[in-house]
Amino acid sequence: MKRPATDTKHVDIAADRVAKTYAQAIVEAAEAAGCRREVIAELGALAREVMPRVPEAAAVFASPKVPPEEKARIIDRLAKGRLRETSVNSLHVLARHGRLGMLGAVVDAAERLADAREGRRQATFTTALPLDAAEQARIVADTERALSATLVPSFAVDPAIIGGLVVRVGDTIYDQSVATALSRIGGRLHERNIHAIQNGEYSWPT
Repeated sequence: MKRPATDTKHVDIAADRVAKTYAQAIVEAAEAAGCRREVIAELGALAREVMPRVPEAAAVFASPKVPPEEKARIIDRLAKGRLRETSVNSLHVLARHGRLGMLGAVVDAAERLADAREGRRQATFTTALPLDAAEQARIVADTERALSATLVPSFAVDPAIIGGLVVRVGDTIYDQSVATALSRIGGRLHERNIHAIQNGEYSWPT
């Protein structure tokens, strides 16, 4: 069974649409320059590694009170000579349109788009208990066979999932009935959860 993905947190649909629009432009420009993955990696490193270490710059980027010209000067100081021209140009476009504060969301959207163009789909596997590397690899392989897809996996833990496994691929959530393989995986994890509960190892949600 599959159903549209839902989330307990508020999702800004308009902002998500804007992020996808800029992500598509960046991906297409980078493809034309022959450096799609490199540009996405550079922008991702800036959003996830550099900006958290320079909160003052992040605040300036996100502030609508700072004029685009000032943001452009900061971009050149941070990125020119360090990043590819396409990456720098992408930052300038975001700054010019007042969207630099959503760089992280744009990078996320660009990664999803690039994966889709390469026939890869991002998937989040949520389990009640942490899995070791071997279990994660086995679940990903079983799920790829069940869905006939190549997945880019990430894993999360949610103690509220007593049944064992929830798989989110793109905007769709699959429960264990999607295929026999997923049902078998969920059954294995369910047995682990029972064992953990019996031995006092289960961490209940608060």
